[in-house]
Parts: sequence; structure tokens; C-alpha cells
Amino acid sequence: MNKVIGYKCSRCGEEYNLDEVTYLCPADKGVLDIVLDFDGIAQATRPSDLQSSNDYSMWRYLPLLPVDDPGHHGTPLRSVGWTPVYKPPRLAGELGVKNLWLKDESSNPSASFKDRASALVIARAAEIGAEVIVTASTGNAGAALAGMAAAAGQKAVIFAPRTAPQAKIAQLLVYGSQVILVDGSYNDAVALAVEASDAFGWYCRNTGYNPFTAEGKKTAALEIWEQVLQTTKVSKPFTVFVPVGDGNIISGIHKGFKDLCALGWLEHMPRIFGVQSEGSAAVANAYLAGTEDIESVSSDTLADSISVDMPSDGLRALRAATQTNGAYIKVADEDILQAIAALGKVGIFSEPAAASAYAGLVQAVEEGQINPGDPVVVMLTGSGLKDIKAAMQAVGEAPVIKPSLEALREVIRNE
Repeated sequence: MNKVIGYKCSRCGEEYNLDEVTYLCPADKGVLDIVLDFDGIAQATRPSDLQSSNDYSMWRYLPLLPVDDPGHHGTPLRSVGWTPVYKPPRLAGELGVKNLWLKDESSNPSASFKDRASALVIARAAEIGAEVIVTASTGNAGAALAGMAAAAGQKAVIFAPRTAPQAKIAQLLVYGSQVILVDGSYNDAVALAVEASDAFGWYCRNTGYNPFTAEGKKTAALEIWEQVLQTTKVSKPFTVFVPVGDGNIISGIHKGFKDLCALGWLEHMPRIFGVQSEGSAAVANAYLAGTEDIESVSSDTLADSISVDMPSDGLRALRAATQTNGAYIKVADEDILQAIAALGKVGIFSEPAAASAYAGLVQAVEEGQINPGDPVVVMLTGSGLKDIKAAMQAVGEAPVIKPSLEALREVIRNE
């Protein structure tokens, strides 16, 4: 992997070789960034090389990724990424935003953004000879790891809170991983995954712990650059709205844009807005307080995928906003439900965490943080099929009628 120089701690700045450490910084337990050889990459690869690729997946960006080609052609592992970007005129008109794009991650193999990280971790696990991969998840990351592991014939162990939605637990089980439900919070499951990794020598995929997860997630930024920024002529910098729980998605997207800037392929860094539920807003609280000291909360939100007491990648998540002239926004669960319904009316079915990003945009427009001419991309990170209970809360029950025209006319009159 001559593309990689090593690791750099996001907290203290200490640097390490890849063979010196596997997870966190030994000095202060900070999350590690992977440092690439940008000079070497720029000499070997041009933007046109990527843009002419016929590989319509995240692997089209292999020259910018810290792993070698993982193989497994013809499997779901090779179809992660290159998710669609929609430009819905009705939503844009309702918001009064001229240029609005929605990037829908539900088309990934396990129907969420988390496939990006899991696919890359699978590739890394093969390189280091890991026999078992373990992770903790509220559902999506576990499903992503289980699905990618099944595609690659890799053993995986998944810890999830027993409160995770049944649809997500079913997905974990169907993919064939060993699934263990924890009678506790997501953070309890995270701690147990780390302990199990240490005790049994399993390779841990936990976000904000394994440096390679953000490298998988940065591919979404590379796609935004190629699908939107390279094809659109606008005079103002882009703004990207991202749902935030553990903080690893927004950190990965920030990393992707930083890599593009370091290569000289991106002139202006997009503004990044993080969106959290009011009931799980540890990073947003720190941002609004003007501090980098993130304090734990007792999370309580219907958006289970972003329900986190203490974000493991909180510092980098915070800096994704502060270093890009972005911001953090807190939204109520009711706003999230309204966003699910609004997105559904333009043909997009999003789970609560995904819809929170759109709810954040709505609030930002109302508060004047986004102006009519500002180009905006919203990350929709998972399918609404992941949480049917929340979807039904958003839209209500369907009417039940007798099989007669008279009953039908009564329903139609009341619409």
C-alpha cells in the first residue's frame, strides 16, 4: 500500500506507521486519520482517469483508498456506492432553494450508507489476515458488516442493543453473522465489542475506533465531487447536510473533501452542516457552546441510527463543521417525521436518521442560514424500510372501508 504514509492523531497530531498501531492513538486515545501520499497519487492519477472509469461503485476511487483491490467481483461488495443523486424541483420550490440535490444511500446493498465503511474494512481485514470482524451497531452498521462479510465469505460478530428495530435485527440474522443483542445502550454494545476484540483477537470495525471506516465513508464526498460539483456551474460554495450520531459519516465526508483539496482537484471546500436530534445532540451542544469538549447525553430519539450518548468520533465530527464554515443544527423528532413524509411525496423513502438531514435543511432555511441561491446537497443515509414503525408515525394509518362505491365516495369526500 504505497499510497499510504501512515496515521496521524486527530487530537495530538502524533504520527505513526501502519504497523505501529491498529486503532486509537496510544498517546491520548484520539481517533487516527490515515495520511495518503498525495504527491504520488497526483502523479499516478488524474481526475479524468476516475471520470472515465466504467466501475460505477465506490471502487472507482481505488487510487485514493488505503487498500488494494479486494476482488470479490460479481458480489454485493463490488456494488457499494455510486448512489443516485436526485434534484427534486417540487421540494426545492417549497423550500425556496434554487439548487437542491438529494443523495440517496438506500440503493446500497444493505440499504444504508454504512456499506461504504464495511466494504473497506472487509478489504483491510483480508490484507492483515483477520479471521473474524466484530462491531457494535444500532442496526445499520451491523447489517452492512453482515452483508459485506457474507459477500466475501468472512466471519463476523455483531453486537446490537436489544431495542434496535426488528427490521434491522432480521437483516443481521439473514446475512448469517453471529448476532448478539445487548441488554443496554448502544454505547454499552460499543464497549463490549472493543473488549471482545481485545480478548479474542477479532478485528474491530467500530466507528470512531477503526481508522479505515472513515476512508470508506469519504467515498460519498468523492461521488458528490464527481456527480454534482464537476457537472454544475454555480457561483457560491456548496453546502452539504449530514445526519450525525457517532460522528463518523460527517468525519468521513470531511476527509473526502480534504483529500480532494490536497490533490488540487477541489478549489473550494464545501460547507458542512451536521444535524442531530434534540434528544441525542452531544456534538451539536458542544458546537453551540463554542467548545471542543463534548459531554455525554442520555439519548432519547426515534432516530435510532443517530441515537448515541457519547459520540466516539465527536471531535472530528465537530471540526467537520467548524473547519468548513458550516454549523450544527438540532431538530425535534416531530420535524424528522415531517421530513419523512415530505421526502416520500417526491418518491424517496428515508428512515428517521436520514430524514433528519432534510429536517435540518428546512430549519436552516427558516433561520436564514441557507439563502435561496445557495447550492445544497442533503445526505439521505438509509432506507425507510429499516424502521416501518417510524414511517407509520410519519404518515398515519390507511383507511379501511367496506367493498362498496358508497364507502369509497365517503372516503374521497373526506380527503
